[in-house]
Amino acid sequence: MRLNLPPFAHKVQKKDDKVVILDIVRKKYVALTPEEWVRQHLVHYFINQLYYPKSLISVESGLKFNQLEKRTDIVVYDRNASPLLVAECKSFKVTLSDDVFQQSAIYNSSLRAPYLLISNGLQHYCCRIDYQKASYQFLDAVPTYENMQPSRKG
Repeated sequence: MRLNLPPFAHKVQKKDDKVVILDIVRKKYVALTPEEWVRQHLVHYFINQLYYPKSLISVESGLKFNQLEKRTDIVVYDRNASPLLVAECKSFKVTLSDDVFQQSAIYNSSLRAPYLLISNGLQHYCCRIDYQKASYQFLDAVPTYENMQPSRKG
């Protein structure tokens, strides 16, 4: 499926009758699901077009929310190792709704990253969160790494 993200030189192979794709952050091949296709496009977009340092990106890392183990799709950290952006990836078959945004906001409530992004590969919504004012503002585009403000815990 062609997404609304720049193409990249992906490495795909077949393993045990399953198609897998190389994740350059996790440094391993993972099952190529529609959601993973979106996640890998976003990772490469962050690194190649927005200049996010690969070493400051985490993919599918765990977090605890209300005693439950959850997984964030992508977390980008600032140079002080504080969460800067949380990205929630959905399959291109999934409509981005208020529920998807709320799920991402809940995951981010423990991380408190100042940027939140949801994407199904076709549509992308990025917002900047102001914790002191308890508000958020949608952005016209995902900012480059250098254009993001340092994370502020409020």
